[in-house]
Amino acid sequence: MTQEELCALKPDALSPAETEAKAEGVGCTKAGMSSGKCFVSAILAGAFIAFGATFFCLFLGDTTMPFGVQRLVGGICFCLGLALVLCCGAELFTGNALMLCAKASGKICWAKLFKNWGVVWVGNLVGSLIAVALVFFANTQGMNGGAVGQAFVSVAAGKVALDIVPMFFKAILCNIFVCLAVWIGFSARTVTDKIIGILLPISAFVAIGFEHSVANMFFLPMGLLMNTLGVGTAGAVSLGGVAFNLVVVTLGNIVGGGLVGLAYWFIYHKKPESK
Repeated sequence: MTQEELCALKPDALSPAETEAKAEGVGCTKAGMSSGKCFVSAILAGAFIAFGATFFCLFLGDTTMPFGVQRLVGGICFCLGLALVLCCGAELFTGNALMLCAKASGKICWAKLFKNWGVVWVGNLVGSLIAVALVFFANTQGMNGGAVGQAFVSVAAGKVALDIVPMFFKAILCNIFVCLAVWIGFSARTVTDKIIGILLPISAFVAIGFEHSVANMFFLPMGLLMNTLGVGTAGAVSLGGVAFNLVVVTLGNIVGGGLVGLAYWFIYHKKPESK
């Protein structure tokens, strides 16, 4: 049995230094993926996060639950999205901020990094919009006497009403949590480890109300659709508000994810030994 095979049998998680090395390797793999495969994989990730968001709104539609319990359980339900991304394999824009580890090591260029981010962002949006259609035609919004539809509008209205400063910093904090969860996923060796590892950081960012660009690609269009159809206060969700939120939150997510990736790269990156 080779050394690599022996290492693969170890049940413990990768060390922080091994995780950073893996993050660099993953970044190189993502940068080398063809645009077509990257786009389809991103569509899947957008839909996966939307499924978690739908699960979250199901619990928000039950107004009899205490606030804290509702947010906690809803946050745990939202973990479905990232669990599917990490375990099934898909390209998620927010997690791909960790590709900066590979860029900092000079293993990929800016052009490949930005190309991946652009393709994945658009693919996530397409997947999210497909999920909006699927959820709408399944009449999920009609559950609990229409309370789930009200929750869709309430979530979206709250997000578009944010001022730019809290919106931006909520986005930074969000992707700090998300990228820490993805980092845990990189270190894990089993599906069980990955799922358990992401539960706290993901449920925390959702319960606290931070801003995730890919989740908002579902929350905001779904809320806009329901609001246009007469659910909630008229004009509570506008197309301009949706676009503004996605731009600001995307930028904040890049900053937050970059802080995580570059911090761990600085601490644990090993320079190649000179011959």
